[in-house]
Amino acid sequence: MATPLSLGTPTATVIDRLRAAGCVFAEDEAHLLVTSATTPDALADMVDKRVAGLPLEHVLGWAEFCGLRIAVDPGVFVPRRRTEYLARQAAALLRPHAVVVDLCCGSGAVAAALAATGDDIELHATDIEPAAVRCARRNIADHGGAVHEGDLYSALPDHLRGRIDILVANAPYVPTDAIKLMPPEARDHEPRVALDGGADGLDVQRRVSADARDWLAPGGHLLVETSQRQAPHTARTLAHNGFQTRTTHCDDLGATVVIGNRPA
Repeated sequence: MATPLSLGTPTATVIDRLRAAGCVFAEDEAHLLVTSATTPDALADMVDKRVAGLPLEHVLGWAEFCGLRIAVDPGVFVPRRRTEYLARQAAALLRPHAVVVDLCCGSGAVAAALAATGDDIELHATDIEPAAVRCARRNIADHGGAVHEGDLYSALPDHLRGRIDILVANAPYVPTDAIKLMPPEARDHEPRVALDGGADGLDVQRRVSADARDWLAPGGHLLVETSQRQAPHTARTLAHNGFQTRTTHCDDLGATVVIGNRPA
């Protein structure tokens, strides 16, 4: 029987419960849970949910991303640390008054990180999942960004066509057959539409690339997060659709981004 928890419960007790449940970073997670709980009942509920396999970010209600606290509701894709690299690559291309769109935005983490750069930008984000759209609106509301619900470009207002300077896409790129190999936290608690990239993982990337030139301004950039193994295929897809491409990788985060430039 689990030891009853209170706000005075030693963190070691929480660590033991998390470790027994298989949490690899039990010490760090215990600290976050204990310091986030406001009542003994809240702490007990949070630990029970984490032990049952709910992602830590869903238990806490937030994730850290690029130094920001991003709201993450249950059922919403959890922003990965590696995606900070995508945000940084996009930020390096920002210019004053740029029009920026975050496709497949999930919680809106990338959009929020770009807004937080302080640049004067026109910011839009889209997602097909209603829960993600609600979450993203909370995360970028203070930055004057607009979040649109729908499937990729169909969600965007038509006045953006041909005006977008930076188009960021963290589209799902897990091959369908590989989803069953993902940690239970992801495959059981995140929407499948945010994970499943089709047979080879590139289906959504192909759709993003095929229509991107219609929406980008001359000289605009499309940035796509992908895996290092898939990157050559992603780059070929962008090149096939008329982009000049380059691939960049961060060993520390295990992150790969293909950047396509629409020639001016």
